[in-house]
Amino acid sequence: MKRNVLAVIAAGAIALGGYVVVQAQPGAGAGEQCAGAGGQRHGHAFGLQHLTDKLNLTADQKAKVQPILDAAKPQFAAIHQEAMQKMKTAMDSTLSQIRPLLNADQQNKLDAIQKAHQDMMNARKELHDAAQQ
Repeated sequence: MKRNVLAVIAAGAIALGGYVVVQAQPGAGAGEQCAGAGGQRHGHAFGLQHLTDKLNLTADQKAKVQPILDAAKPQFAAIHQEAMQKMKTAMDSTLSQIRPLLNADQQNKLDAIQKAHQDMMNARKELHDAAQQ
């Protein structure tokens, strides 16, 4: 049972950690997350942009809608950043409560998972920084 809980927590931390790193980057808000070499953007603002594409807006409508989308991006980014910080705080708190319940081998595995997660986040940050240059 403890192993299942730890696995779920670790998987959640790994999955969400990447978002925290991307959102912590200057200028990277919702809708501005890099998705690889193609530079395709994802996030809530991207979803709204996609919706406007699907609506077959005229050039005039696009010109009117784009400033609205641009104005919403900082709000989406702030909401997302706050949510990710709250998630990180909850994950840290949960792991600090679970850690004392683990034996030495399990604690070592947890340390290895956390180090791998940190290494992945650092690599993503380096990739993001390199793509911005």
